[in-house]
Amino acid sequence: MNDDVIINKVAIIERCLKRIAEEYQGDAEQLRSNLTRQDSVILNLQRLCEAAIDIANRVLRLKNGPVPQSSRDSFVQMERLGYLSADLALSMQKMVGLRNIAVHDYQNLNIEIVISVLDKHLNDFTRLAQLVLTED
Repeated sequence: MNDDVIINKVAIIERCLKRIAEEYQGDAEQLRSNLTRQDSVILNLQRLCEAAIDIANRVLRLKNGPVPQSSRDSFVQMERLGYLSADLALSMQKMVGLRNIAVHDYQNLNIEIVISVLDKHLNDFTRLAQLVLTED
């Protein structure tokens, strides 16, 4: 999709993924023991989620889709309209949940869940970015 807002949000995703890679380096033990790295990684996960939500809302607006009732609903509507696969939409909805905990209940954020996301789901942001850039 050739839209400046989406292109800028994709750039944010790319930058955040790069920062996470620099801080995490696939080393879960180092992340567990280094609070500064944890803060950096979690902040960039929050930014990733915000950029993904903004992208979903922008696509829905440009395609005259329904107005989402929540951040999670943005991805539900994207799936409903055929812009996202069910697995990617569900993953993004879970990322919104993680973001909400990171923002509103930071003390109860489980680092093991963060590590699982880093190891298994960061690519979902790349998938989302690629999808919206190739969408007409």
